[in-house]
Amino acid sequence: MECKEEIVDLRKFDPESMKESQRISQLVFKLNQTMPMTEDYFRILKEIFGENLGENSIVNAPIQGACIDNVKIGKNVFINSNTLFMARGGIAIEDDVQIAANCQLLSNNHDPYERQILTCKPILIKKGAWIGAGVSIMPGIRIGKHAIVGAASVVTHDVPDYSVAVGNPARVIKTLDKTKFKE
Repeated sequence: MECKEEIVDLRKFDPESMKESQRISQLVFKLNQTMPMTEDYFRILKEIFGENLGENSIVNAPIQGACIDNVKIGKNVFINSNTLFMARGGIAIEDDVQIAANCQLLSNNHDPYERQILTCKPILIKKGAWIGAGVSIMPGIRIGKHAIVGAASVVTHDVPDYSVAVGNPARVIKTLDKTKFKE
């Protein structure tokens, strides 16, 4: 994954982008008010994520965020409730990922001097990763294949494949035995 920074000036939105943003916001509101795991729920979820929602993946409401249509979710992914997707920089979640409740995926941040300017970098969560409850993942971060991020961690640096990272800021505390994973 190339982690290219993109700069966005919040004062310069075109009408079409604003209209799409409003549409997604209204769909997210509707999803958050709909009985979970019903036909209506899955229809709205599909309308929000479109082709970016992989087969057999579940996203539990409520969700919040911006540019949620910039989130790509692989197959067999489970995302628990209260996830915040700040996705202007893009968020890619590969197959078989588990994300616990109350996580924040933050692919954008404000310039410290010009607050109407966003600096955006994509987040990538690789196949089979497990993100614990209350984790915050900062812009431009890559979570490795089958990596684990412990609950309440703040991820400010990439987490290598098969690693366990915990804390604020998160740091690697051990490496998992990759021969124990079925590929």
